[in-house]
Amino acid sequence: MDNHSLVVGDHSLVTTDNSLTVADHTLVIGQEFADVETCRRMLKEIAIALHFDLRIVKSDRSRFIAKCSKEGCPWRIHVAKCPGVPTFSVRTLHGEHTCEGVRDLHHQQASVGWVARSVEARLRDNPQYKPKEILQDIREQHGVAVSYMQAWRGKERSMAAVHGTFEEGYRLLPAYCDQIRKRNPGSIALVSATGQENCFQRLFISYRGSIYGFINACRPLLELDITHLKGKYLGALLCAAAVDADEAMFPLAIAIVDAETDENWMWFLSELRKLLGVNTDNMPRLTILSARRSSIVEAVETHFPSAFHGFCLRHISENFRDEFKNTKLVNIFWNAVYALTAAEFEAKINEMVEISQDVIQWFQQYPPRLWAIAYFEGVRYGHFTLGVTELLYNWTIEGHELPIVQLLEHIRQEMTSWFRHRHNLSMSWTSILVPSAEKRISEAIADSRCYQVLRANEVEFEIVSSERTNIVDIRSRVCSCRRWQLYGLPCAHAAAALLSCGQNAHLFAEHCFTVGSYRETYSQVINPIPEKSQWIEPGIEADGGGAKADITIRPPKTRRPPGRPKKKVIRVESFKRPKRVVQCGRCHTLGHSQKKCAMQIY
Repeated sequence: MDNHSLVVGDHSLVTTDNSLTVADHTLVIGQEFADVETCRRMLKEIAIALHFDLRIVKSDRSRFIAKCSKEGCPWRIHVAKCPGVPTFSVRTLHGEHTCEGVRDLHHQQASVGWVARSVEARLRDNPQYKPKEILQDIREQHGVAVSYMQAWRGKERSMAAVHGTFEEGYRLLPAYCDQIRKRNPGSIALVSATGQENCFQRLFISYRGSIYGFINACRPLLELDITHLKGKYLGALLCAAAVDADEAMFPLAIAIVDAETDENWMWFLSELRKLLGVNTDNMPRLTILSARRSSIVEAVETHFPSAFHGFCLRHISENFRDEFKNTKLVNIFWNAVYALTAAEFEAKINEMVEISQDVIQWFQQYPPRLWAIAYFEGVRYGHFTLGVTELLYNWTIEGHELPIVQLLEHIRQEMTSWFRHRHNLSMSWTSILVPSAEKRISEAIADSRCYQVLRANEVEFEIVSSERTNIVDIRSRVCSCRRWQLYGLPCAHAAAALLSCGQNAHLFAEHCFTVGSYRETYSQVINPIPEKSQWIEPGIEADGGGAKADITIRPPKTRRPPGRPKKKVIRVESFKRPKRVVQCGRCHTLGHSQKKCAMQIY
C-alpha cells in the first residue's frame, strides 16, 4: 500500500502497512508501552484526533486488541505483553481507515478521564479554569464536543489528581501545622477538631516573620475581617493584618473556622492576644479597625480591653447612605467624617440636622467616637476603610477551588514572595523615609511656604494664615490642627515651624515610616514547606484539649449545597479608600488645596 497523508484539525496523520502517526503519537510494530493502560490512553488520543470510534476486542493481563467500530473498516491493532518484563509491545497493526469515521462532534472516547488528562497541565497553573472554558477549549483544540457536566467532572478529577482531594486536605492539616513549626521556628500553627467524629473546627497560623515584623517595626494598628469560603465544605477565613511603613497590608495571623460564630471570633482574638503577650514584654496600646459586627466588638472588648476599636468607614457610610438616600446629606456626612476638630465636626452635624432631624437618632446608634476622626481616641494613620478586605478577597478568588492545605500553601507562598520582594526593593532606597511618606512630607513642605511663622519659645510656634492660627510644639510633636498626631507625619504647619528653625522635617516623622523600619519589617524569612510526601502525620488536639490522640481529622459537617452558587458582585472600587474632600488650609474652602488657592495674601 502507498503512503498517504491526512490532516484532521490540527493533527497530521501518516499511515503505512506498519505505522501510524498522529501529532506526537506514533504507532509502529514493535513499539513498547510501560503498561496496558498507557497503550489504551494513547489509542484513545488517536481515535479522538482521527474522529473514529474505537472498539476494544480483548483486554486482559497479557494482551490488548482493538479495532475500528465501523463494520468493514480494516483498522486493527494487537498489543501483547513482552515475555519476562512488565511492558507491552505492538505485534500487528493495520493502519488504514476506509470508513467515514465519526461525523458529528460527539465522541465516545472523550470520557471524563480523558477530559481530566487533557486539562491537567492547565489546572496546575490556573485552578480557576472554568468548566465552560474547558469545553470551549476542547472543542477548538480537539474538534470534540463535551457536555458541561463532563467538563465539570473532568476538572474535579484533575484537581484531585493535581492538588489532592478536599478530604485529604483536612486529614493533612496536623502534619502541615507540624511542618510550619519545624521549618519556621517560633511560628504558631494550631488545628483543632470537635465531636466524636473529629470533624474540623478551627485552624490558627501566624508565622514568626510576621510576628517579629509587627512587634518590632509596624505601627500599633491592626485590621480584622472575614471572608466566607466557597469550596466543598465552606467555612470562613479570618485575618488580622497590620500596615507596613509604605501602606501595604502586612498579615499577622490567619484562621480558618468551620463557620462564622461569636465563639470563633472570641477564640481568634484570644489566640491573637496570647500571640502578642508571649512575644512582647510591653504590649503596645493597639488601634483595632473592623466592620461593625457585634461578635467582633464583644471579642475585642474581652481580649483587648485597652485597645481603641474603630469601625470601617465604608460600612458606616453605606449604612448612612442606605438610611437617608440623600446625596447632599451624604456629602456633608463625609465632610464631618474628615473634620479634624470637634468644632468642625459639630458644625457639619448642625448642617445635617437642618436637612433631616433623623440624623440625631442615627448618631445615637452609631456613636461618632467609633468612626469620626474628631472624636476617635486611637490613631488610624489615615486608614478609614479596611485594606484587609481586598487582601482576603484576592486570596479566596485565587484559591477557593483548592483543598484547605493547598489554600494555606497559596497564602504562604504569596507571603514568602512579599517578604523577599519588598525587602529587596527597600535595599535600593536611599531616602530617610519610605516613598509614600517622603511624598507626603514633600507636599507638607510645599504647602508650608504660604504661612507666617512666629516663634514663642524654643519648642512652640504660632503658624499664622489669613483665617486662623495653629500652635505647633515640635518637642511633643503636636499641632493644634491634629493632623500631625493623627497621621504620624509632620503637617504643613509643623513643616513651617521646623523649617523656620533649621530642622529637617523628615526626622520628625514617626519611626515606623523610616526605611530602616521598613527593612526591619521584612528582615525575617518565611521558609518553604516541603512536598507532602515528606510529612509525618501526627495526631491532633481533640476538642481543643491538651491530650494528643492518633486520630484522623475529618471535614466539617457543613457542605456546599448543590447547584451553581450565587455570585455576589463586588466592585474593586469598593475596596478603595473613599476619595477625600480636599480642604484648603488657607481659606478653608472645600475643593482645592493651598497651592491652588486664589485668595490673596495680605
